[in-house]
Amino acid sequence: MIELRRAGARGLSQLGWLHSRHTFSFSHYYDPREVGFSDLLVINDDIVEPGQGFGSHPHRDMEIFSYVLEGGLAHKDSAGHEEVCRPGDVQMMSAGGGVFHSEYNASASEPVHFLQIWIVPDRTGGPVRYQQRHFPASERRGRLRLIISPDEANGSLPVWQDVRVYAGLFDDAEQASLAVAGRYAYVHVARGALSVNGERFAAGDGARVREETSIAFSDGEQAEVLVFDLRPNEHPVR
Repeated sequence: MIELRRAGARGLSQLGWLHSRHTFSFSHYYDPREVGFSDLLVINDDIVEPGQGFGSHPHRDMEIFSYVLEGGLAHKDSAGHEEVCRPGDVQMMSAGGGVFHSEYNASASEPVHFLQIWIVPDRTGGPVRYQQRHFPASERRGRLRLIISPDEANGSLPVWQDVRVYAGLFDDAEQASLAVAGRYAYVHVARGALSVNGERFAAGDGARVREETSIAFSDGEQAEVLVFDLRPNEHPVR
């Protein structure tokens, strides 16, 4: 079963410097039907104006990663990490027992467009961990490239949860599939359009996937997609 949710049904925040669409309940947006899925708690689709961003603020007991679509995202945290994340980079922070961080547009002239995603970890406390890795377009073109996993398989970034995240780029005849028998999955189309098990998805569309043996991706139009392979439980346990 594929439960499709169109882009326009997402929550919306507009703060002048920030335009954000919320796949799941977040901050002032609350929908009791959309409170995460399995261990996936947040997908925020953010556009931040030049020179603006999120000032230093705390997190704990959360796996947080950023996936940049356009521009540069400057990260700084209380554990001493300072990086700029650009398209093709994936930035993963384990908040552990507690960390402060800030996220700013690294440009004074161009906006930054990125996805910020939260995953509920399988433990509490522990050390703060920060990783950043580049996954070139050639590794995502016409395939699902594993970018996050609990065992760092194939050079993916580590996460403290039974979750695997894949990124893919699809155009024209390019196609791929992912086996998900006995698992849940979530599909998020970041850009473009493509068909998912024969259903047409556009930018910002997402879907819960249950009781499927595989997910097939085809007929892309400059599509960029993230796929989350998740444990079969409905709501995040915090």
